[in-house]
Amino acid sequence: MPQLVLDPWFLIFISSWVIFITLSINKVLNSTILNSFTHKHEKLLHSPWLWPWQ
Repeated sequence: MPQLVLDPWFLIFISSWVIFITLSINKVLNSTILNSFTHKHEKLLHSPWLWPWQ
């Protein structure tokens, strides 16, 4: 195994980058997919055929 992988600072650096990348991806996904999904979901919620018991 290379010594670089066993270096704790290298592990901290990699983990911080992974966290940063996942947070950015989450932001992008939340702003695009989640917004469109909630928009469609609100449309579905407001459609009368979905709630016949109301």
